[in-house]
Amino acid sequence: MWCDIRSNRHHCATNYGEFTTPLKPFPTTSKEKLENGHPSATHSPPLPYAYDALEPYISKEIMELHHTKHHQTYVNALNAVEAAYAKTQTPKERIALQAALKFNGGGHINHSLFWKNLAPAAAANKGNGGVLRDGPLKAALEKTFGSVDNFKKQFNTVTAGIQGSGWGWLGYNPNSKTLEITTTANQDPLLTHVPIIGVDIWEHAFYLQYKNVKADYLSAIWNVVNFDEAEARYNDAVKGAK
Repeated sequence: MWCDIRSNRHHCATNYGEFTTPLKPFPTTSKEKLENGHPSATHSPPLPYAYDALEPYISKEIMELHHTKHHQTYVNALNAVEAAYAKTQTPKERIALQAALKFNGGGHINHSLFWKNLAPAAAANKGNGGVLRDGPLKAALEKTFGSVDNFKKQFNTVTAGIQGSGWGWLGYNPNSKTLEITTTANQDPLLTHVPIIGVDIWEHAFYLQYKNVKADYLSAIWNVVNFDEAEARYNDAVKGAK
């Protein structure tokens, strides 16, 4: 599996097939990065908005800690394990690093998607967050779930039901060519669907503001979901599945 998060939208390729317009594979080891002309280190992407831009729905404190500490920790660990992987000599050594590659690589991929998944709220007169315009994504949500409100309710119910930490996803299934709600545990990336919207349900994403009340966090986050970005991902996914 490889994922490319360098563009405005996210592209993943897995053994399930190519889901969107192909891009050059993102190197998975420090050695490959150097051979392909990439810098040896992975970096967390800058946010496309200020840390306080999602207030009052997600606080500046949460966003700053989430981006500079939690995401950066995954990036640092990913760089370390990639460096270790590049030095391995045997299959046994490489197998021993697979779990760390998956966890920290997934954490980097998921968070890089998540930041672009959000936008300053229209309800707070700050941006276009929370606004779903008439278009292909809205039509698909209404066709699949009956209404946008029904989609949000179902998404929140499924995501709140995650035991422990993980991610809630709206994904495009390239086989059935439909939108589906699904989840992944811990920092597992979404491989069976093209990610359209992802919501981090780890406590670090909401606890400082919403304590242990996941339902309040899930209700609030729709005010800052970047539906323009989600629709662009959806359009790419549909084109890639044809």
